[in-house]
Amino acid sequence: MTRQGPQPRAEAPALPVRWSEGTEPPATRVPPGACDCHHHIYDARFAFAAGATLRPGDASVDEYRALQRRLGTMRNVIVQPSSYGTDNRLLLESIGRFGGSARGVAVVDTEVTQAQLRALHQGGVRGIRFNLAPPGATTLAMVRPLAARIAPLGWHVQVNAPAALLLEARAVWANLPVPVVFDHLARLPQPGATRHAAFGMVCALLGQAKAYVKLSGFYNESAIGAPGYADAVRLAAAYAREAPQQVLWGSDWPHPTEQPDRIPDDADLLDAFADAVPDEAVRTQVLVDNPARLYQFS
Repeated sequence: MTRQGPQPRAEAPALPVRWSEGTEPPATRVPPGACDCHHHIYDARFAFAAGATLRPGDASVDEYRALQRRLGTMRNVIVQPSSYGTDNRLLLESIGRFGGSARGVAVVDTEVTQAQLRALHQGGVRGIRFNLAPPGATTLAMVRPLAARIAPLGWHVQVNAPAALLLEARAVWANLPVPVVFDHLARLPQPGATRHAAFGMVCALLGQAKAYVKLSGFYNESAIGAPGYADAVRLAAAYAREAPQQVLWGSDWPHPTEQPDRIPDDADLLDAFADAVPDEAVRTQVLVDNPARLYQFS
């Protein structure tokens, strides 16, 4: 839902933040129309939600465009961060600045009106996010009623939650009138991610075309870490083999969960994705075709 007029934010980050390590381009060449399906924008003109856990410094549209030039991507999906709760004004403003090459995933609660949902759609929004790790403006109980309301718009539900919570709520994901998109490899713990019961659940939903999974946030659960994230690469490869038509890639820029001295190199992340999906035809499917279908790029 939207509100009128930006509100100044008093707090400032305690330390300057480098949003991406390195300046060299990735070894991976992406195809024309490649889409980064998961990144955020932060701007001090807009106030953080009360009780927001993540309060990073600014990460602007111009800075993200510089990242696009470095990676070679042409389309992008801006995901409303938990920091702003259900105030989607910055999201809509940012989508507009990309001139048709961006889509958005908003955060709303059950108080949202149909008029507000239509306005979000006109502004380029194509899904709603439930960030359940940690819980914030939305709850698991809101998923089904809101999914029913967004179904006529052709949107999807996106969820960020620990694998154990995803598994506990498996009946919810299996019975929605819209697709569900699992953030960040479905947050499966390492090591042994493919042996976790949630892996089988996600793969079953992928096979039924009821779900997508984002090959993003390789650093979140990795026990091996940078620069190769080999354990996350193996998990991403398993998803891509299981259902290449149901997977997406995202940078997760500007990596708001990471400490300033642990910001990953976005070129490394793209190359790690390429290691997981070495076949160029499949990579084009993941980077171009799947996002075009889900986010309604013309």
